[in-house]
Amino acid sequence: MPHRSGRPGGRDGFPQLLRAEWARFRSARGRLLAVAACVLVTVSLGLLIAGGVRTSCVTGTGEGPCPAPLVGPDGTAVKDKYFFVHQPLRGNGSITARVSDMTGQIRLPDAIPGVRNVKEGVVPWAKAGLLVRPSLKQGTPYAAVMLTGDHGVRMQYNYVHDVAGGPHNGPQWLRLTRSGDTVTGQESDDGRTWTEVGTVRMAGLPETVEIGLFATSPGVLWDMAKAFANATATFDQIRLQGANGSWRRDDVGVSMESDGKTPHHPGGVVESGEKLIVTGGGDIGPATVEGGLRADLMLIGGAVGLIPLFVAAATFRTTGHRRKPAGAGLTEHLREPAGTSPTAHLREPAGTGPTAGSHSAWLPAAQAVVVGAVGFAAGLVTSGVVIPAGLALLRAHENPIQPITLGTELRMIVGYAALTAAAAVLALGLAALVRRAVVAVGLAIVLVVVPYLLATAGLAPWLLMITPAAGFAITQSIPTFAHVDVDPSLLGGHYPLPPWAGLAVTCGYAAFALGVAIAAHRGHGDLPLAR
Repeated sequence: MPHRSGRPGGRDGFPQLLRAEWARFRSARGRLLAVAACVLVTVSLGLLIAGGVRTSCVTGTGEGPCPAPLVGPDGTAVKDKYFFVHQPLRGNGSITARVSDMTGQIRLPDAIPGVRNVKEGVVPWAKAGLLVRPSLKQGTPYAAVMLTGDHGVRMQYNYVHDVAGGPHNGPQWLRLTRSGDTVTGQESDDGRTWTEVGTVRMAGLPETVEIGLFATSPGVLWDMAKAFANATATFDQIRLQGANGSWRRDDVGVSMESDGKTPHHPGGVVESGEKLIVTGGGDIGPATVEGGLRADLMLIGGAVGLIPLFVAAATFRTTGHRRKPAGAGLTEHLREPAGTSPTAHLREPAGTGPTAGSHSAWLPAAQAVVVGAVGFAAGLVTSGVVIPAGLALLRAHENPIQPITLGTELRMIVGYAALTAAAAVLALGLAALVRRAVVAVGLAIVLVVVPYLLATAGLAPWLLMITPAAGFAITQSIPTFAHVDVDPSLLGGHYPLPPWAGLAVTCGYAAFALGVAIAAHRGHGDLPLAR
């Protein structure tokens, strides 16, 4: 029979309550099987994807494994393809030019099968402007000031950095100045009054650099693929200071057709009096899609894998406790199998002093600690297995993989564990509020799993900003760059929030649900709960 505890409540009572709830959790085989299913589902889906992926590329030597991604100064996979009209600059100097016109070509879906549908126009991140870099070797540092198709004037450097200038999309004067290791970009409406766009220090910049005019354009997005696009810019009023050689022309990064001789979508330049008309395609920036397969794809089954954990957390809350009305006698447990009511000795009669009901009031908190710890351990095992093993499978099949640092990989592994813990606490809090496990599991699925699946399909990516599914941002292996257009889906690598901000949203939901549950518990005690 339940009996009055001789131990005081408060600080001494909570650890006992915690141990008792942990013993109750692990005493139910069904809950342990659900936790194991959470791990197995996510790991199995991740390894299935990794084991089934095969990529190949057509190069000048024929079809074969894709080359390793080009890497920029900070280790990020990058694209570095553009047409460059340039001169060597020894020491300090500058280049000034006006971009008087910018147009291009965009490949649209074929209206007639087999007939290429190419229209005039530019994509939003088409670029034309002034560029300085130590050499033409791809992946080396650079700084550029440019006019874009639909994002005004920008200064970009070293592929991943982007500084906004004025919102101009018409003719614009640009200037790029080198002074030692410092490069400054400026813009002007009339060529007389100048505004600084940005300044960057390029450590180790050699005495002689290449400086000149460039044009490039990323492809136009078709669902999750990119089709051909280029940009053509007319430069006039060109002035050089510190360089007075002849113009050199290079189609940097151009690839060859399967014959190994014919350039694929080449760029070019046409001289017309004092004007240079430069055409180029490609991009200078992060290769968020073209740079290889991402590590976060190994956790693509994580949302589905959370469902068994929701079941374990919800049933843990809704099975086991109730309290009689005040003055009706000792607090009792719901009937459970023998040996599964370890918290009985902690229960005290209602109204017996200042510590009375303290265990009851803190029961949801103790249960949250238990399911949170279980969820964290399950998530840690899941991500700690599927991410390294999945990447190893991808490499074994000669797939190109996006570079990932050790710090990023650890953040993904530990972050996914924290996400799993928060999701488990959320399910527990929902169960405490609605008092039915089935309803709580359904709500958790609607709040977490459904938004994730919709965002994966690119249908409603904004849901990853306002629902608990936002926490999956902690698993992203590549940052979301504002100056790169990608398909707005998780498969395309699009996460609306940064990693820790997304996790904070999920934790906020979990904390709110738990806090409301504790408040309700204090007011009403352990009411009868239904499975």
